[in-house]
Amino acid sequence: MKVLHYQLSEIFRVNPSISLYVGIFTKPTSYKFTEIKTVQNFASGRIRQIAIWCGDKAFSADDVTAIQGVADALDTQNAPLSVLYAPKVSAVGNMPADVAGANQCRVSVVIAQAGSGTGAELYAAEANKTAKNTVSAIGVVLGLLSLAAVHQSIGWVKNFPTGVNVPAFGDGTLYRDLDKALVEQLDGGRYLFFVTHVGQAGSYVNDSHTMDSAISDYAMIESVRTMDKAVRGVRTYLIPELGGNIYIDADTGKMQAYSVSHLETTANKALEDMEKAGELSGYKVEIDPEQDVLSTSEVEIVIRQVAVGVMRKIKVKIGFAKTV
Repeated sequence: MKVLHYQLSEIFRVNPSISLYVGIFTKPTSYKFTEIKTVQNFASGRIRQIAIWCGDKAFSADDVTAIQGVADALDTQNAPLSVLYAPKVSAVGNMPADVAGANQCRVSVVIAQAGSGTGAELYAAEANKTAKNTVSAIGVVLGLLSLAAVHQSIGWVKNFPTGVNVPAFGDGTLYRDLDKALVEQLDGGRYLFFVTHVGQAGSYVNDSHTMDSAISDYAMIESVRTMDKAVRGVRTYLIPELGGNIYIDADTGKMQAYSVSHLETTANKALEDMEKAGELSGYKVEIDPEQDVLSTSEVEIVIRQVAVGVMRKIKVKIGFAKTV
């Protein structure tokens, strides 16, 4: 319960305005993570991101697959969410580097932990001396994710400091004691942890990785959240149109221009709001008027979105010159 209290206090420290559901479940004999669905169904699909603490269970690639499967099922039920998963980190240097892969965009693995304060004290407590269960800083990450707009990376240094002065990993290893090559390997493995930047106080999330492939459109949490919001918004506006009439040009058999225009405008509304809020760079909604609606009773709408970019690296060229 102390670990639970710690995670909750960290969540509210980071985002006091968060709307939070808490689920406490008996430890299962086999992990299928169906509890995600239980909590989301209880919340009537309102949960956008969920954190799972499994600090007493060794990390397994099968866990990522199982969590993604549950999240995919919820997505088909129009209740999409992103999952933060905090497993036990027995030895940070032995974390597998090949777990991330295609179609795992709804799972992010958190291996961060506080190296000072309450988090460190709980890890070093007498009750944990033998088991060495990971305390994790998943509460901080969930708080940051709930605080960020859908298009924002939780790795944004200016906006999302963790408030953790001494960053560490789930096995108690301090970030400052880890070799740079291993840090880069963990980042390449797409894990989430806390880092420091020279000249900046405090610590920050290394990035906003999902466990999807690095070349996927959904390699980062903000991409998944932005798309989820767009899908929810478009669906909200289009659902009332179900069962409505589509008028056909009697001479050509095509959809009438005003029917096409009406549906395009309706689908545009949610995306227009997102663009105004800075959550999209642009978008376009298109409907092919030559669709045979009389035969299929179906209208296909094609939506293309231009995402908002994230500056993950800055390259500066500086030198002396005779004149400027």
